[in-house]
Amino acid sequence: MTANVLSIAIGAALVLLTMNDVFQSVIVPRAVGRRFRMSFYAWRGAWTLWPALAWKAAAGNDERREDLLAYFAPGMLIALIVMWTALLVLGYGAILWGLRGGLSPAVHSYGDAAYLAGTSLTTIGFGDIVGRTAGTRFFSIVAGASGLALFAIFTAFLFALFGSFQARETFVVMLGARTGTPPSGVDLLAIAGYTETTADLDPLLLDAQRWAAQVMESHIAYPSLAYFRSSHDYQSWIGTLGTLLDAATLLMTTVDGVRNGEARIFYNLGRHASHDLTKYLGVAIEATSAGIERPEFEKACDRLTHAGYQLHDRDVAWERFASMRSTYAPQLNSLARFFVIPPLQWIGDRGPVAGPH
Repeated sequence: MTANVLSIAIGAALVLLTMNDVFQSVIVPRAVGRRFRMSFYAWRGAWTLWPALAWKAAAGNDERREDLLAYFAPGMLIALIVMWTALLVLGYGAILWGLRGGLSPAVHSYGDAAYLAGTSLTTIGFGDIVGRTAGTRFFSIVAGASGLALFAIFTAFLFALFGSFQARETFVVMLGARTGTPPSGVDLLAIAGYTETTADLDPLLLDAQRWAAQVMESHIAYPSLAYFRSSHDYQSWIGTLGTLLDAATLLMTTVDGVRNGEARIFYNLGRHASHDLTKYLGVAIEATSAGIERPEFEKACDRLTHAGYQLHDRDVAWERFASMRSTYAPQLNSLARFFVIPPLQWIGDRGPVAGPH
């Protein structure tokens, strides 16, 4: 009798933990705690292994490595539904095993009880094992309802996920057309100067504010979105956020004679996004500096001067730029290293930036 009660208690706890994970991962539209989130630990555990395997399997082939890294998020979505289904089968199986005296024909192993739970959960219902008491019938029905709810919720989750991904990537591609690839804040301003389109920077930064807010909200509500890589080479949502923050900071600290009101608003919003995402995704901050050296800043100033901009005194501009950049660069660089994004100017890998412009 004690063993049956224990089996029922363990099964109920497993079902509740699984449904809580589904509820928090898919339904709750805000950040929630990770203490009882099995899916969070599954994603993090798998990601600690996958990049190393991708680098080893595609040694020396950047395109192949990016393809392998891009397989991770879609593959984990499949693994997630399999994991949730398996846990519910195990949980309901344990409950039915504890109530096995009410099953007909009599079952003699936990495997038979799990089989009944699986056929009920997937609504197959072969009928070779059935409940003949109120308890076994009730939990068979509850298992079937849980299965229907799980697959319906997961289907809606996929539509929401891919809709947010498409919205995110549309802006990433649009910005790439203005900056070249890989993108950078210096390139964004320089190209606007060369093409005499600096008047378009305010509308662009206004659109960027909406984009950053959407990325912050969607990636906190659905953290799995952060693992989806861009479909275009040398582009990423982290790189786009960094490009826009660097451009906004240069406008505020270095460039003279260009309106920077929208840049200030984006700086506040983008910095907020970088801090919140780093904290919620559990990414460790590895440094606290501005992330660049004075000679790199001087080269950027030369580029902007050649593009037709008037600049503030460089010593003053450098102090202001380094101070403001240190408020978001540690978070961006930590995110870039964690998600192994392609290297960009001043973001992530400090080596030479390769790739088409």
